[in-house]
Order: sequence, then structure tokens, then C-alpha cells
Amino acid sequence: MPPSDFAKANLDEIVEQLTTEEAIQLTAGVGFWATHAVPRLGIPSIKTSDGPNGIRGNHFFMGTPAKCLPSATALGATWDPTLIEEVGLKLLAAETKLRAASIALAPTCNIQRNPLGGRSFESFSEDPVLSGTIAAAYVKGVQSGGIGVAIKHFVANDKENDRMGYDSIMSERTLREIYLMPFMLAQKYAQPWSVMTAYNRVNGPHASENKHLLIDILRNEWGFQGMTMSDWFGLYSIDHSLNAGLDLEMPGANKWRTIELVNRAIAARKVTTRTLKERARKVLELVQRCAKEAPEVLDGDGLEYTRESEEDKVLMRKVASDSIVLLKNEGNLLPLKPQALKKIAIVGGNAKAFVLSGGGSAALKPSYFISPYDGITNALPKDVEVTYSEGARAALTLPLLDFDLITENGERGWIGTWHKHEHEESMDALEEPFQTRLIDETRIFVSLSAPEGITRRWTMKLRGKLRPRPYDVKFEFGLAVSGRAKLWVDGNLVIDNWTKQRRGEEFFGSGSKTETGIYQLKANTAHDIYVEFCNVRAPAPEDGDNDEAVMDVNAGVRLGGAEVVDPDTEMENAVQLAKEADAVIAVVGLNSDWESEGYDRTTLALPGRTTSSSARSSPQTQKQSWLRSLCIQGSAITLPWADSVPAIVHAWYLGNATGDAIADVLFGKVNPSGKLSLTFPKRLEDVPSYGSFHSEDGSVRYAEEIFVGYRSYLLRGIAPEFAFGHGLSYTTFSYSDLEISKPTISNGELNATASLILTNTGNVAGSEIVQLYVSFPKTSDVSHPPYALKTFAKVSLNPGQSEKVKLSLDKYAVSYWNERLARWVVEKGTFTVKTGTSSQDLKLEGDLVLEKGFEWNGL
Repeated sequence: MPPSDFAKANLDEIVEQLTTEEAIQLTAGVGFWATHAVPRLGIPSIKTSDGPNGIRGNHFFMGTPAKCLPSATALGATWDPTLIEEVGLKLLAAETKLRAASIALAPTCNIQRNPLGGRSFESFSEDPVLSGTIAAAYVKGVQSGGIGVAIKHFVANDKENDRMGYDSIMSERTLREIYLMPFMLAQKYAQPWSVMTAYNRVNGPHASENKHLLIDILRNEWGFQGMTMSDWFGLYSIDHSLNAGLDLEMPGANKWRTIELVNRAIAARKVTTRTLKERARKVLELVQRCAKEAPEVLDGDGLEYTRESEEDKVLMRKVASDSIVLLKNEGNLLPLKPQALKKIAIVGGNAKAFVLSGGGSAALKPSYFISPYDGITNALPKDVEVTYSEGARAALTLPLLDFDLITENGERGWIGTWHKHEHEESMDALEEPFQTRLIDETRIFVSLSAPEGITRRWTMKLRGKLRPRPYDVKFEFGLAVSGRAKLWVDGNLVIDNWTKQRRGEEFFGSGSKTETGIYQLKANTAHDIYVEFCNVRAPAPEDGDNDEAVMDVNAGVRLGGAEVVDPDTEMENAVQLAKEADAVIAVVGLNSDWESEGYDRTTLALPGRTTSSSARSSPQTQKQSWLRSLCIQGSAITLPWADSVPAIVHAWYLGNATGDAIADVLFGKVNPSGKLSLTFPKRLEDVPSYGSFHSEDGSVRYAEEIFVGYRSYLLRGIAPEFAFGHGLSYTTFSYSDLEISKPTISNGELNATASLILTNTGNVAGSEIVQLYVSFPKTSDVSHPPYALKTFAKVSLNPGQSEKVKLSLDKYAVSYWNERLARWVVEKGTFTVKTGTSSQDLKLEGDLVLEKGFEWNGL
């Protein structure tokens, strides 16, 4: 019978027939991505796949080319739930099916507590209402396509350093109003099929062992009926997690929930078979739902495919361009008018770089990519001259050589051969290859993709040629490894990262630091490149670590390189090109080296000399139109040069369609409508969690409490560089006639409406995000933010057009969590309603008067 027949199974009978061993197997994964099958009872396995900005598929190594969507911060910057729901259905659900998966491990809706967080780019916003609204739309879209989500990371996984050990210590009110709120809204409006727990502790217990979170709140208060799963290797016990309501441990490698260990816990009366079967039943319910909603996935061939359509590309381009934020546009320098340009200079480290996403589990192999340089040049008339200089490099490590290596036959890539070792504990590799294949990647994260049947210790040998250059030049190589590796060029040892190492952050914290070496290249010569790589790491005496562990999960090697250049010469070249051009586009920002899962940033500054280069405009040259396109980054940075340039565009990580989307905005094909989903501070010290963001003896104290993001800037009277919700347009809008309806309260629900007239007062069509904020009554017994976002609407208008915009206000808009009562409380009094274009620009104000208060719980 086909696996999807499980859709008709009687789960009561199935659970009754489960043996203890089968129930144990169901509560933990098998392999890296799948649940366990029980063929005896017709129970199929279902496969999961990483999100959140695309669906990667099974393999980090030589993965299936996929659609890479804009980062979550970019999706948040659209402020457009309708668009995000469409993306969920048409792109994400469809992509998940192409990967033969039933569950997308997404979305991430943690709070942007501090932009230094390594995975900040994966979360929608610093505001819980914006985060929850976009998350609900994402979930609704994906699940309407028959694919389940695992919304994550539940909860307070807001930084990366020490992520498996630190304790997020906060008040219950802070937990409820800020960090749980996005998940609460997603549950209320979209009902995710599954929830993934965070790595960290929350007020004591780890999230995967936290009964207060998983049972008291998620199931009992919110009525969640889905399945809970751990993050990968995010389980730290057997009985604690089972008893706290964690249904599924992932992955099935190096797991706790083995038959032997769980049986010992049962024998010791640490856990009951009843509890075990309750957990297993939730897994079965999810499997059955997947069989019902998308039977074609379970009945398919299990292979992964890449498929593109023009319709998909159009939608990818639209969501990317709609997320772009016009931060500044003095003198209406934008949009650029191509017909008025004779020469344009494109400068900056991210103009030609292959940068489309942050790093870690969000990374994937794109099916196509348009760089900013290509997108801009493709949009220009052929008679416009384009000049280019990198100016200042933006990379943390040397760029990958994916497009610089060729085989003896001229194919892109290099040839990799796998070699067994003589026996399990041997470091001696057999000469005869066990497997040979073409590899078109120079960041090789093997994970669990080593060939079946290879010895536990193995060696990979990689051979290729560096594409010839028409000139002599010194070339710097960089080699990082999770394991050990050496690099030879033309038979000469250039880098030894084999004998001893320095521990680093590559490959989810398992890798070494990058070691470098310089080699003199000769003109028109294809130099031989050879890397030998073993999955047993070397001692790191400088770090006091002599562990030579086998990297059986996180083995990987990374080869990068670039021509050695004089930074002063490069900078002067960029400045000279700028002086000669009619317009200059400086493409700066970050990349996946700086923003990644596994570690946090240490600064909000742009890398290296990028900050200083960004300010080196030439005011003496009146014809120049200097603008900064911060196009490749996922979170906030500091912009000390913001006052010295007239036009700034922020474009996030935009995925496959990066260059086309940027060009659409720069040249006015698309009128920008994005609004910042997080605050851009003037300096790191202004960030609300400054001083309490880092783990100290295993504790992270959320000292700013409910005053996260813009709420704190308002409270402390600190002006940000660019406010939460800020974003300009090529047109202008006016707000008028705010009216607040008389509220009604019935059966614990509140209903009221705020309405206003929005008019496009400019000369082109455009879209505005109308934002509504609420201030609590001055008579309240507890402290509140000066005002906080409660709802919003995106409205599109033609020139001169007006529209009456209606915004609904419910109990969420006027409630706070009362710790003494352990309930949501609505106080009577006068609530001030403000509407406008950002948290710092609220144009209209009115009163919402509640003549009586009430309390509530649940959703």
C-alpha cells in the first residue's frame, strides 16, 4: 500500500499496538532529517527540511539548487502579510514538495533583541506584533499548500554564543508580552502543525525540558494540538524532556532517546510508558496530517528536484524589491534616470560578491543569482559606460573559489576522491579511491553526506586548477577545516592546517580558524590546486585543546582566496572612478561570514575599511550623485557617514533576485515601500540590551525587560539613526481625519476601529504602511512603553487618490500581563491611539476610552 494510506489509519488502534521499542523510536528521528517509520503498522517516515528563507533539502554538501528568498528581516520589512502568505503558498510550500519533504523547519520568529545576534537576519522584527503578524501569514501560506511548518525557536533564542547553555532570565511579563507574543499570534491566526524548541534555558530549565512553556502555556493555555520537536542536538536529557512535553528529538544521529537509554529510564520510573506513548501519538498525528494534506510527497520517489518558472521568478523579484527600504533621498536623487547618465561608477565589496543570505542552517545553494553589479548594468542602456572597483573588501574570510576552479577537462569545480582508512582508529588513508565525484563547491560541509560504507575515519582529496589570469600576481589562499587539512599549489605546501590548529567558529563551531598562505601566480597559467582533508581534527595547543575528535557530524573544509592588493591603491582607484562618473553606487554591507548561526557579531560597524570608504565622497564635484546601497546584510549596522551622503538604500539579504530587485528600485521601476523592521542605532551603546546581552556565567539577564527596540529609544529619549518603521517613497502621503469608534466589549473580546484618510500627494503611484501605536492610560498601576505598535495596513494609491483606511483594535491592543494575577488585564481608562509613518513620526492622535476593564487568558 502507498505510504499516504496512513491518512486513513485509526490512531487509537495504532497507538495501542505500538511496542515500547516502537514508541521509543517514534519519539526520535532517524538519520538527520526524518522521523522513524514502523513498516509493521504501516507508519511511514516524513522528512523535514531547513528554512526559513528557502528550502535547502537533505544536503549541505552538493545540495539541490533551490530558491533563496529574502531574509526574514526583509520579509518583515514588507509589512505585507498578504504578500508573505502568497510567498508561503507559491514558493515555500512548492519548494518543500520539490525536496520530497513534508515539514519546513521555519519560520524563525524570535525577537531582534540585539542586532549583534548571529541569527538576527532569520527573525522578522524587534517588535512582537509585526513579528507575529508576518509569522502567521508565513505559516498560513505554507500550510495552505499542504506542507507543515515547525515554527521556531520556542523561545528566547536571541543570541548564538553559548546558545546551548545560557539561561534567558526575564520576568514573566517580559516573556509573555515580548518573546512569546509572536508565537502566540501565530498560534491564534495560523495554528502551526509543529513547534521547534530553542537550544537555551528559559528561567532555569532548557526550553526542550520546560514544562511551563510546553505544557502550561503552549498546550493548556493556547490549545496547541500539534507536535513539539527539539532543535537539532537541542535535547539534553531523557526523562526531563519526555515529561515536559517534548514529543520528538531531532536528529536521529548522536541522540539521547535510544531504545536502551529510554528503557533504563522507564525501569528507573523516571518516565512512564503512558507518557512515552503520548509523545509518540503526537508524532503519529503529524505524520497522518502530512499524509492527508500532501499525499504526493509521501508517495513520491523521494528524490529532490530544481524547478523554476517565470511566474516564480517574478514573485521572487517582487518580494525582494518590496522589502527594500529607502532610508534617505535628499534632493530626490533617486530614482536615477538612465537617459541622463553617460558614466556610472559601481564600487564596494558587495557589488559583485556572491552574497544572498546569512550563514548557518539558513544557507542554501541558489538555483540562480543576480549580483547587484549585474542587475544594475543589465538595467542600463548600452551606451552608458559602467566602471567598477571593489574599493574596500567586506569579507571576514577570503572569498570562496567556487567559480575560480576548473578540472583538467575545463569543467567548473574540482575532483574529489574519498578514501577509506586502513582500520577504524587508523590515520592512514588507502590510496585507492572509495568514491570519485565532481564537486563545484569550495565550502564543503559534509555533515552526514559521506559515502555509505566509508570508514568512520576517512580522507578526501580534492584536485583542480585555478583559472588563469592574464598577469602575474600574488594570491592569498585561506583554509579552514572541521577536521584537518593541507593545501598544495603546484606541489608546494602553502597552508598546513593539519599538524596543529586554532579552534574557530566555522561549521557550527566545530571548525578551525582560517590559516592563510600566499603564492605567486604566473600569467596565463592554470596552477594546480590540491587539498587533502581528513575528518579527524588536530590538536590546538594554543587553545589548550588536544582533543583529536572524529568529526562524524560536522566535518567540513573551506578554501578561499583572492589576489593580494594594496588597500590604499584600491581605495584611491574607487575614489577616482567616482570623481569621473555622473552617478556612483557604493554597494557595501555584510555577508554570511559576519552574520551566521553559531556565533554573534562583535560590532555594529561595517567591516574593515568599508566605513571610511563609504564617507569618501567628493563634495567639490557637484555633478556626483552619491548613494549607498547597503544591499547585502540582514540586520542593523551603524552608519557614521549617514549625514555626509544624500541617498541611502537598505536592501537586506535579497536571495536569488538580489540585483534585479535593487535595480528596479534604483531606476524607479518599483517605488520603494519597505519600512525598517528594526531600529538602526547611532551607536552600539544605544541598543537597549547593551550591557546585558552577553552570557555571564551561563546567564543572560533581559535587563531592559519589555522595553525592547524602539520602545526603549522612546522611553529614554534617544534618537536612533533610522527609526523602527521608517522608510521613504518616491511619492508623498498625507494623513487626516483620524476617528476612533466607541469600543464594545462582549464575552471577553474587545472591538473598536480606527479610521483615517490617506492621500497620495505626489506624482507617482506608491504604497504606504499605515502604522498604529497605542499608549496605555496614565492611571495604570504598572509601567508601559510610551507607545507600542498594535496594528498596521499597507495601502496602494495612485497620484491624487485618497482612501479611508480602517484598522481594527482588539483586546491584544490594550492588554498587559499581570504577574500577580497570572492573567492578561485590560484596565479601564483612556488609551491614546497614534498613527503615522514610523515609531518616531506619528502624525495623528485620538482617544480610545474604555469605561470598564476585564481579564482574560488563553488566546
